[in-house]
Amino acid sequence: MEGKKEENIIEVKNLVKKFGELTAVNGVSFEVKKGEVFAFLGPNGAGKSTTIKILTTLLNPTSGEIILDGINPEKDKNKARKSFGIVFQDPSLDDDLTAYENLEFHAVFYGVPEKDRKERIEKMLKFVELWERKDSLVKTFSGGMKRRLEIARGLIHHPKILFLDEPTVGLDPQTRNHLWGFIKEMNKEEGMTVFMTTHYMEEAEEVANRIAIMDHGKIIEKGTAKELKKKTKAKNLEDAFLKLTGHEIRDESASGLDHLRSHARAWGRR
Repeated sequence: MEGKKEENIIEVKNLVKKFGELTAVNGVSFEVKKGEVFAFLGPNGAGKSTTIKILTTLLNPTSGEIILDGINPEKDKNKARKSFGIVFQDPSLDDDLTAYENLEFHAVFYGVPEKDRKERIEKMLKFVELWERKDSLVKTFSGGMKRRLEIARGLIHHPKILFLDEPTVGLDPQTRNHLWGFIKEMNKEEGMTVFMTTHYMEEAEEVANRIAIMDHGKIIEKGTAKELKKKTKAKNLEDAFLKLTGHEIRDESASGLDHLRSHARAWGRR
């Protein structure tokens, strides 16, 4: 309806995170609208992984405010966690359980009612085309199959927000396209909000409604891919990204993705 304001499902205001003398996130503010696919891009060490850790309750901010689906995660982490699902770059599944058992464990952890669990698990395994392998141990799965299972796991409790941290790294182009097909379908069918990070610029350009580019702890630009290309007079999103962040190679900081993944594994086993 004309004049109706779209509702924000994620709001971040003046977010700051310091590790001693290091300021990893420096006054970041942005919002993500309900049902939007939002891409978060930046070089290694830009601060995006620290921001994601805060958004997913794995890390507390030094200052600033975050609202997820109307919830302040600092005040109620458990309630906030029920509103989102996460798919990390590195697998965090239990290899010694079957595909079905992995989803069942997650469903119990997230409080999916017992009467709904079997139906929900079957639906999600069929959605990612793994129903025929439901009784197979995850250790026998390929990388692409594991990533699909992680998507099913992240969606098992019907989250309103799905966080995707570099979900297609290491996958072949066919599997990557297949994976995004699942995610776009879920976004369209259920109006689920997707917050993604990726190093594949073509993924961000094709999938995301809006993009935020972060560097040196700050968001330096945001908008649609078309707007970013126009602002930088670039031919494509990768060119725009390099014009905004520079061409030098960045080293991944120790407090970046590795730290995030170690937290994720620990949190997933609680």
